[in-house]
Amino acid sequence: MKLLIVGGVAGGASAAARARRLNEDVEIILFERGKYVSFANCGLPYYAGDVIKKRKDLLVQTPEGLRERFNIDVRVNNLVESIDKDKKQIKVKDLKTGKEYNEEYDHLILSPGAEPIVPPFEGADLDCVHTVRTIPDIDKIKEEVDSGKVKKAVVIGAGFIGLEMAENFRERGIETHLVEKMDQVMPPFDKDMAVMLHREIGRKDIRLHLNEEVVSIGEDKRGCIVKLKSGRNIEANMIIMAIGVRPEIDLAKDAGLEIGKRGIKTDNKMRTSEPSILAIGDAVDSEDPVTGAVRNVPLAGPAAKQALVAVNNIFGIEDKYEGTLGTSIVKVCNLTAAMTGASEKILKSSGKFFVNVYTHPADHVGYYPGATQMAMKVMFDTDSGVVLGAQIVGKNGVARRMDILAIAVKQKMTAKDLAELELCYAPPYGSSKDAVNLAGMTALNHLRDITRLVDWV
Repeated sequence: MKLLIVGGVAGGASAAARARRLNEDVEIILFERGKYVSFANCGLPYYAGDVIKKRKDLLVQTPEGLRERFNIDVRVNNLVESIDKDKKQIKVKDLKTGKEYNEEYDHLILSPGAEPIVPPFEGADLDCVHTVRTIPDIDKIKEEVDSGKVKKAVVIGAGFIGLEMAENFRERGIETHLVEKMDQVMPPFDKDMAVMLHREIGRKDIRLHLNEEVVSIGEDKRGCIVKLKSGRNIEANMIIMAIGVRPEIDLAKDAGLEIGKRGIKTDNKMRTSEPSILAIGDAVDSEDPVTGAVRNVPLAGPAAKQALVAVNNIFGIEDKYEGTLGTSIVKVCNLTAAMTGASEKILKSSGKFFVNVYTHPADHVGYYPGATQMAMKVMFDTDSGVVLGAQIVGKNGVARRMDILAIAVKQKMTAKDLAELELCYAPPYGSSKDAVNLAGMTALNHLRDITRLVDWV
């Protein structure tokens, strides 16, 4: 058998390693158009901020490492230009030599990822404008920041990358402006949870501009000028485009593969409309297990899990991918924000009946030093009490609780299940009634008509 994989990082590299573990004889070729086959994409902002000191720590796996450990033919700087699904072959261009060649396959896995969105406004192509997606991207940013020339920075977009870049710029002593088109940061979150992040951003002297849209970027002797729809101008030495990403579907589309809502359409075995071609990662659509809606969720965790499912099915191991909850977490200065499942706004748009439960427990017992408060929002189905989604903002203990709630949503656990969970307890770590227990208990009181929860809006 001959297996070709297009694209590395979380999806492609995981697929290659899994395939070798299942079969020592299969021929595996991994194509990556860039120089780096597997790197810590999520760590890039922290390298710019000098939190991660060594560049080599960003390299999860090297082409040489994959070859030596897994006997995988890794071809970096090789661009896959087209797919002929009838002949079961791909056309490849070696970007160093310019040579073009064809490679046949028995199975093909597409993991092309996603590309940063850069709006087509004037000035988007200026040298002062950067995206944060690859190692070369962050190399340019880091070099300029380290030179001391960057005194003012504007980050456009207040999602994961935008918030992380803004924080790391500020930690480097750079005057930082964060511009967001919506009326809140972290658009996947509900606004009532995001406002806590707004306050934290302000405390760190990051200048937040909400409900603002960039219309163009100009340039003069002093640097670049970001022009906003409101008429305000912001001077900057560096501008980061962190508006979001779009799935890279051109290769699949040109090959005649079926495209979904945003990304490549696959079944639950990660097969495309052509059974011998599978697709994984940021380029594919997946189903929301809570609402049943189709969406595109560009996260490393789902990509790695999809890789496992795809390869298992290629080698005759029946496996299914059951959708993406979008479980995620982000550090925002001294706070941590995490979410899983459906948000309130998603539930409203899907027509589901639900109740919001707000609690504000400490991360551990108050009598033990250092306790800090968390703000928790958990959504439950009105009739069944099933957990539909959750969001938490706090200083400590957020990740532990969100991991539990992610399991709860995945397994369709109820408020009663949460209330009865037996979780670790010792004064430095939690309470006898853990924060997760309290959320379940509060929901149960409402669902049993013992108390009534009333939202303020």
